[in-house]
Amino acid sequence: MRRFRLQKKRASFMVVLMAALATSPVYPADTPATDWALSPLAPLSPAYQGMTGDALFEKLLEANRAREVRLQQYSTVRTYRVTSDKGKVHAQEIVRLDYRAPDQKTFRTLSEEGSTLIRELVLKRLVESESETSSGRAHRDSSIRPANYEFHLLGEQDVGPYHCLVAQATPRHRDKYLFEGKVWIDAQDFAIVRIAGQPAKSLSFWITRADFVRQYQKIGDFWVAARDQTLVHVRLYGTKILSIDHRDYVINDAAPNSTENLESGKQMATQISGAAHQEREGQK
Repeated sequence: MRRFRLQKKRASFMVVLMAALATSPVYPADTPATDWALSPLAPLSPAYQGMTGDALFEKLLEANRAREVRLQQYSTVRTYRVTSDKGKVHAQEIVRLDYRAPDQKTFRTLSEEGSTLIRELVLKRLVESESETSSGRAHRDSSIRPANYEFHLLGEQDVGPYHCLVAQATPRHRDKYLFEGKVWIDAQDFAIVRIAGQPAKSLSFWITRADFVRQYQKIGDFWVAARDQTLVHVRLYGTKILSIDHRDYVINDAAPNSTENLESGKQMATQISGAAHQEREGQK
């Protein structure tokens, strides 16, 4: 009977934990498998010393609007995964996403494994939440825009192959769907390359800390997500990691990853595949 109560208590806590993960922002913590090397942060060069945070925001939004006009459709394959900090996979789901301008997203599950409870409470909720937001059924404005954030330029830094302006992003109001941290913006394209920080508001009593990084890659003229991961520290229960890998992009009916960055895309896919293999080997 005692064993049954302990199992029931643990199952109930897993429900609370996974629900907290699912309602947290989908941002990630660094992982050696896909994280580009960062050069030391350098002071702003003369070309950017006079730039204000507002001016940087204006350039970012203008460039984003120009890219959005040209983006008619894309598809990608995503791998959603919940693991322990030791690498044990609790649940995984592979999903194909098809996007059509201006806001239509459809998802199709390709495979799934692991805990049904976690898949239902976390992974499927993430997909449903994104679908509702894109279609306007969810009224949650967490976009990076002046109404939500203030930028303060910190310096310049290389993120892998990209030279970036680094800005401190401060949320204008406390909301668990906003974040406080840093944003790396490509100095040539004025596109977001990397985001790192923590939610602007505590997610729950059980979540003592949530760290994140989101990384983007350039495919042709477009910037798309490469990897997301949320590392959550849970009171009395340890650390859980929610990750999303994005691969096999086809943009505006072009061949997958047929861009000037094809080789870097292949390298990233190889790294992800190798990391997944090591993860499986470690569980044997």
